[in-house]
Amino acid sequence: MITVYNDRYKEEVITLILHVQNVEYGVGISVEEQPDILDIHSNYINDGGNFWIALNDKEEVIGSIGLQKKNKEIAVLKKFFVYKDYRGKEFGTGKKLFEALIDFAKKQGFSKIILDTPSKATRSHSFYKKVGFKETDKQNLPIKYDYPDRDSIIFLLEL
Repeated sequence: MITVYNDRYKEEVITLILHVQNVEYGVGISVEEQPDILDIHSNYINDGGNFWIALNDKEEVIGSIGLQKKNKEIAVLKKFFVYKDYRGKEFGTGKKLFEALIDFAKKQGFSKIILDTPSKATRSHSFYKKVGFKETDKQNLPIKYDYPDRDSIIFLLEL
């Protein structure tokens, strides 16, 4: 089930993000380097973006995706993570999270979505390309954009 974030899931969301980043991909990013996940409402929802979570049958967080509004046309996709056991076509968790984000982005009138992803996360690169993102250079982005992992690839989607 995909639902909008609620603070009762805060610890589970943080655990998911840190697990995928650091245990699965060995990126080594701490909570301190991504303070946005400590206050999802202030960093995503209150400013005109949103944040969704995927729950399993036991109502445990198994995935997340966030959209931060940068201006009326541009948003940034962030914190798109799904536990390994819930990835793939048979579950569709990532696809459902992404569809919720795109549906919201279109309704809000965004025309561009930017994201960064670790260069090590090759499986996610294929997903992003399949759904229409194009790889780009940081210098070509329409806004100033910072991200914690310096070894990232930047993608841009025109809606």
